[in-house]
Amino acid sequence: MKKAIVYLAVLLCAACTTRGGDKDANGFVTIQGHDLIKPNGEKLLIQGTNLGNWLNPEGYMFGFGRTNSPWMIDLMTKEAVGPDFTAEFWQQFKDNYVTKDDIDFIAKQGANTIRLPFNYKLFTDEDYMGQTGQKDGYQRIDSVVNWCKANNLYLILDMHDCPGGQTGDNIDDGHGYPWLFESEKSQELFCKIWQQIAYRYSKETTILGYELMNEPIAHYFTNRDSLYTLLQPLYKKAVQAIRQVDKNHIILLGGAHWNSFFWMLDDASYDDKLMYTCHRYGGPATKEAITHYINFRDSINRPMYMGEFGHNTMEWQRDFVRVLKDNNIGYTFWPYKKVDNSCMMAIKRPEGWDSIVVKYSETSRNTYQEWREARPDQAQFRQMLKQFAENCRFENCTPQKDYIQSMGMQ
Repeated sequence: MKKAIVYLAVLLCAACTTRGGDKDANGFVTIQGHDLIKPNGEKLLIQGTNLGNWLNPEGYMFGFGRTNSPWMIDLMTKEAVGPDFTAEFWQQFKDNYVTKDDIDFIAKQGANTIRLPFNYKLFTDEDYMGQTGQKDGYQRIDSVVNWCKANNLYLILDMHDCPGGQTGDNIDDGHGYPWLFESEKSQELFCKIWQQIAYRYSKETTILGYELMNEPIAHYFTNRDSLYTLLQPLYKKAVQAIRQVDKNHIILLGGAHWNSFFWMLDDASYDDKLMYTCHRYGGPATKEAITHYINFRDSINRPMYMGEFGHNTMEWQRDFVRVLKDNNIGYTFWPYKKVDNSCMMAIKRPEGWDSIVVKYSETSRNTYQEWREARPDQAQFRQMLKQFAENCRFENCTPQKDYIQSMGMQ
C-alpha cells in the first residue's frame, strides 16, 4: 500500500510539471491558450518598447525622408565622407545608441519586455554598418541580454531585415520587392541564420522568443495574394530548423500586409510554442478596430501581441493601451529613441543638421556628376555625424514624459 501511495504521488507530481501552461521547470516563458506564462506560473502580459534604429537604421529616425533604408543611409554617408569615416561613425553610433543606462531606464518605467530589431547582415560577410567579415551581431545581442537579465526584463529577437527582403519597402533594407519568397538561396540563409541564433541562445531564459520576420509582404504588388500563400510554408521551414537545436523558446509569427493579415497562417499544429504578432499605426483606438486580430487569436487559440504601435497623440496611445489590456494583448511601443519626439527618449539634432546633413540626404545623387556637385563640406559633415553619435548617448537625450505616461506601464 505504501509503495502504491508513493507511486501515485510521483505520477501526480509529474503531471503537475508537464501540463501545458503550468510552471516551466527550465525557466522559460510558456504558452497556455491565449496567455503567456512565466516560469513561476504567473501570467505575463508583454509591456515595453522597441530598440528600433540601433541595429537596423531607418531614415526618418535621423530626420531623413528620401534616404530611408539602411543601405541608402550608408551609401549617402560614404558618398559624403568616404567609407573609412562612415565605418567610424557606425561604430560610435552603435556604441552610444543603446547602453546599459538605456535598458535600466526602460525597466524603471515599468516595462517587462524589450523587442530588439536586427538586420540579418549582422551574421553574414556582407558589408553592413561599417563592417565586413567578422561582425559584432552576437556581441550586441549578448550585451542586451545581460542588461535585460540585470533588470528582470524579457527580450524578443526580431529579424527586421531578412535575406532578399521580406517586405518590399525600405524597412527590410532590400530592393523594393519581397525577393525572399522567390529565392531558395535566400530562404536557406534565412533558416540557417535563425538556426545559428537559436543554437547560441537555446538555454538563455532572458530571451522570451524569436520573431522570425518583420512585416512580411507589403500590399503594393499585383501578385501579393500568391505571395501571401508562401508565408506559412517558409515559417514552417524556419521553425523546423530552429527546433533542431532549440525546443525551449517561443517563436513569434507576424502576419502579411504590415503584420495585419493572418488568414494565411491557419495552421498552428506543427509547433506548440507559436504565438502571433500584429502591428497598428493610426485608426480608431477601439476594440472594434482590432476585432480581426482578436478573432484570429481566438480561432487559433494562441497569444496575440502588438509588436509595434505609436507615433500618435498621447490620448490615442493611452486609449489604445487600455483596449489592448482589456483584450489580453501585450504590446511594445515603437520606438524607444529617435530624433525629436514621439518616443521615450528624444535625440537632439546637432546645430546645422537639417541645413547640411538632411539637405544632402534629399539631394539627387543618381550619377557620379551629381555626387561630386552635391558633396558637402567634409569637415562640417564629419562634425555633424560625430555630434549626432554623441547626442545619441542616454545622458544627452531628453525623456518624453507625456509619451512615457501614455504607455500605461507605470
